Amino acid sequence: MGVLSGVRVLEFEAIGPGPFAGMLLADMGADVLRIDRPEAPADLGPKVNGKHVSVTGRGRRSITLDLKQPEAVEAALELMAQADIVIEGFRPGTMERLGLGPDTALARNPKLVYGRMTGWGQTGPLAARAGHDLNYIALAGVLSGIGRADAAPVPPLNLVGDFGGGGMLLALGVVAALFNTQRGGAGQVVDAAMVEGAAQLGANVWGLIASGNWRESRASNLLDGGTPWYDSYRTRDGQYMAVGAVEARFYAQLIEKLGLAGEALPRQHDRDGWPVLRKRFEEVFLTRTRDEWCAVFDGSDACVAPVLGFSEAPAHPQQRARGSFVEVGGVVQPAPAPRFSATPSAVRGPSPERGQAGHAALVDWGFDAGAIGRLRALGVGYKE
Repeated sequence: MGVLSGVRVLEFEAIGPGPFAGMLLADMGADVLRIDRPEAPADLGPKVNGKHVSVTGRGRRSITLDLKQPEAVEAALELMAQADIVIEGFRPGTMERLGLGPDTALARNPKLVYGRMTGWGQTGPLAARAGHDLNYIALAGVLSGIGRADAAPVPPLNLVGDFGGGGMLLALGVVAALFNTQRGGAGQVVDAAMVEGAAQLGANVWGLIASGNWRESRASNLLDGGTPWYDSYRTRDGQYMAVGAVEARFYAQLIEKLGLAGEALPRQHDRDGWPVLRKRFEEVFLTRTRDEWCAVFDGSDACVAPVLGFSEAPAHPQQRARGSFVEVGGVVQPAPAPRFSATPSAVRGPSPERGQAGHAALVDWGFDAGAIGRLRALGVGYKE
């Protein structure tokens, strides 16, 4: 049933962090109903077998509604009145111009949690500006620390802004606000901004800076590839091994497994000796393949792991043992997380087609035949 069973979430179609938040809620048992545009946008993404593939869209049901039509506003408000949570990811002011802003929605449903996902936030001089993950984490200060010392900052996919600092933050925010309403509090707006979420992900670094333990130059610190014992090394077959031997006892095992225990090497924390250590590690890792090194480090606490590709990761014995990946609609993808002992999460199906299972969703949301007919007249579309 899921820890959020019985919670109704109305999600307005978007890309990136909003759908990711909706996926997390759906995995945990929330009933997520997505309002899709009647026609798919041209830039929605690649197709497989004629269908758009969206892992983050899994576990929903869908209705269609053209929000540009005046009558659609009333339909959306009626749906908001039945929801516990709303998720929208438009630019600030868009929902207000449509007549669907939080003031109007909360007047209909005073207990509603109104979740808003943007890059810059609802206010401030950049609020109305376009942007993407890389822009948000750049302004947050986080991007400056990712990459090699002698090169430009490296985009960390879109994991830091869109998903970690965006969708994850939004999901936490709306669940916390819902918890508050269930304890007697009022409904409210959750303003989740990726630039702020990305900054929060870097909270530990700000502490290190304040204590004088972080240099603001790339690849010169403990966790940014600056140390030779926290980095990745190329193997003989062109693959890589990731080394994270931070603590002294783990570092000792690393040295032993690399066959370097008898050499006169610089001490682990001798910064001046790091180039020597790095060069030696590079030389040794190149003597064996990735699989051979996996065998060498098997069972040890040297904190060394193979760098697996996306297609390789699901087949690793650790992932298989825990069922960390599932196949949904022919697409291999991460299983729900975290795990709940009494109310386990589950994937209830792939991302729906437009309008898929919409009628059943409306019934489950408490709309009788007359109310559904009225919604249909207001432009709500669905497939039986």
